[in-house]
Amino acid sequence: MPATASLESVLKQDRAITVAGLAAIVGLAWAYLIYQASSMAFMNWAMAMPQMHSWRALEFVLLFLMWAVMMVAMMVPSAAPVVLIFAAVNRNRGSRQRPLVPAGVFLLGYLAAWTGFSAVAAVVQWALHTAALLSPMMVSTSPVLGGVLLLIAGIAQWTPLKQTCLAHCRSPLEFLMTEWREGSCGAFLMGLRHGTYCVGCCWALMALLFVAGVMNLLWVAAITALVLVEKVVPRGQVFGRLAGAVMVLAGVGMLAKVIG
Repeated sequence: MPATASLESVLKQDRAITVAGLAAIVGLAWAYLIYQASSMAFMNWAMAMPQMHSWRALEFVLLFLMWAVMMVAMMVPSAAPVVLIFAAVNRNRGSRQRPLVPAGVFLLGYLAAWTGFSAVAAVVQWALHTAALLSPMMVSTSPVLGGVLLLIAGIAQWTPLKQTCLAHCRSPLEFLMTEWREGSCGAFLMGLRHGTYCVGCCWALMALLFVAGVMNLLWVAAITALVLVEKVVPRGQVFGRLAGAVMVLAGVGMLAKVIG
């Protein structure tokens, strides 16, 4: 009995430390985004973005960094359950490491998948600006582009790929039990695999950032909330499908205006 009580006390302490670490990471990421959105220096940089052909490596790195930090701010909240369960399972398996070490490595692997997505998103944004399809404020200037992105995102909510990836995201304990690997390398690979499922689940939603503005923080927060509901709330997948239907209707309406 004392041993059980001691283990429960340790697990509660581990959970508190892990939650604090995740909250700090998310808080810093959102602080960076808020600073970027409100900074006059950033606005001056954004005004030069249509001239993408004159960009140097530094500008692209800054764009990539913006996307990478944005993915941290948006995706870590919905990844918190699997990180917390990972830390608890790791402790129960007799790990002597501090909880933030293996859990941090797992989270690093998870974010590695989204970092890869960020690189692709930065390239896509570069191409859209080169084609003059995005405004200096990083908003779609083409109703056709906006409508197509809404249609893609809405339809994606109903696809088997979405549902398969979402099932993995909604069942973190089952994922860990079937994919468990020992050691730091194993933790990183598990995080990377889980992050890959997450990218497969949410990539189309992230494309919606081009519709209302990549740095539109209200839009960023709305997508973050949708992702969190889909992954964490009971029957959240149903809400996700309903949201997909709304996206399709919005996309059709936007395209209809162009045709009309």
